[in-house]
Parts: sequence; structure tokens; C-alpha cells
Amino acid sequence: MRENRLRRLWAENQAAVNGWLAVPASFSAEVMAQAGFDSLTIDMQHGVVEYQTAVTMLQAISTTATVPAVRVPWLDPGIIMKMLDAGAYAVICPMVSTAEQARLFASALRYPPRGERSFGPIRGLLYGGPDYAQAADDTILGLAMIETREALDQLDAICTTPGIDAVYIGPADLSLALGRTPRFDQDDPVVLEAIGHILKTAKRHGLRAGIHNGTAEYAKRMIALGFDLVTIGSDARFMAAQAQAVVAAMKDRPQPGSGGGY
Repeated sequence: MRENRLRRLWAENQAAVNGWLAVPASFSAEVMAQAGFDSLTIDMQHGVVEYQTAVTMLQAISTTATVPAVRVPWLDPGIIMKMLDAGAYAVICPMVSTAEQARLFASALRYPPRGERSFGPIRGLLYGGPDYAQAADDTILGLAMIETREALDQLDAICTTPGIDAVYIGPADLSLALGRTPRFDQDDPVVLEAIGHILKTAKRHGLRAGIHNGTAEYAKRMIALGFDLVTIGSDARFMAAQAQAVVAAMKDRPQPGSGGGY
């Protein structure tokens, strides 16, 4: 089966740089994949991407060595299994707040007897290879998002759930849960304490940890703290920021002259 490059990077003690796809277009996904991200996550929760478009985006990512990942809309075994069948090599699940929810998530990721995933890999077989059925359970990754007060209270139980490979911090929702202002690149001591607690707990239980960031500078800080995967911005944010920069740079543009001709 085709290797999951994230697993190799982590085995080599390297942090992975993850890109984020909110634009529902295969060409945008292809451009991002060609940029050289270690992995790309198609956002089906807060992005505007539906299943049919997500499949074409997975196909675009497949033209490169970038690992295809998906954030599913919710803890729904049906869509988790469907995205794995479509060729996702990592699944990020939002709002995993209890050990039971973690167990349900992990079960949807693995075939029996380790889980309850239904067999029918379809495109996953094309992307992964002919031994997909035998190797998928040890290749794909499941990342549980920790972003609620309840998840903080049950963190040890979540992190010891068999089949969960990593936790992933959504700073905005975590901030809201703690009664703070939602934002990336947090400097609020209350939120930073929670982030540190999640990271230390994950590491203590042998899990990897990822976090969403707004800037490369902050992402480097998170890697220095010990995070194994950092997401930086998104295709939509990159496009908006660059467009705004160009417009701002042209605010004082010279006016056309009144010379002759047409």
C-alpha cells in the first residue's frame, strides 16, 4: 500500500506542515498540492466543499506526494467511511468531547475486528494499492479535535482510546469554550495553558498532536513546543490576503496621462 508520509515524518521525529482547503475546486487543490505541503486537509465542516467536489480534490492532490486528509463535518460514521473509501489517508473529526465519541470515531476508521468500518474502498483501493484491505488499518490516521470543556475534562480517556492516533486543537472553538475571544495564534494565558495541557497529555499517552495556526511564525513556535503537525492558513485566506496586498499596493497608482492617440 502507498505509504502515509505523515507516519514516516513522525517516525523520523519531524513535524508536518499541513495546508487547508476551503475552496471547492480541484484546480485550487492541485495548486496547493504543488506548493509542497506535507499534507492537505479538505475542510468539509466549515468550508463550502461537498462530497462530489471533495473527490475531485482528492484526485488533484494525488498528482503529488502530499498526503490527502479530510476534516469531516461531524462525528458521523457514514461520512467518515465514505471519505476513506474516496481515498483520504487521514481524517480529522471535530468536537470529540467524550471517550465514547472517541471510540465511535476510531471504530469508523478501522475494519473488523479492530473497528466497524464497512468494506468497499472504491477509490481508496486505486489510490492506496491492491493490498489496501490488509494495510489500511495501519496506514490511515485518525485525529480527534479537542475543542470543548468536556473534552478537557475527559482528555485522558480520549487519549487512551484505541485507534486514535492524534489530537488536533481548534484554537477558536477551544477559546470560546473557555470564555475567551476566538482566534488563531492565541496569546491569551488561559487558552495557552489549555493548549499546553492538551499537548502534554497527548504526548504522555503516546499520541501525536496538531494545531491550527494563522501564521508561519506562530506555527514555528508550536513546533518548538512539541507539536507534530501544524496547519497554516487556508487556500481562501492565502488568496484573500494576496489580493488585498496587491490592491493596497496600488492605492497610490499613477493616473493615466492625457497623451494623444486612442
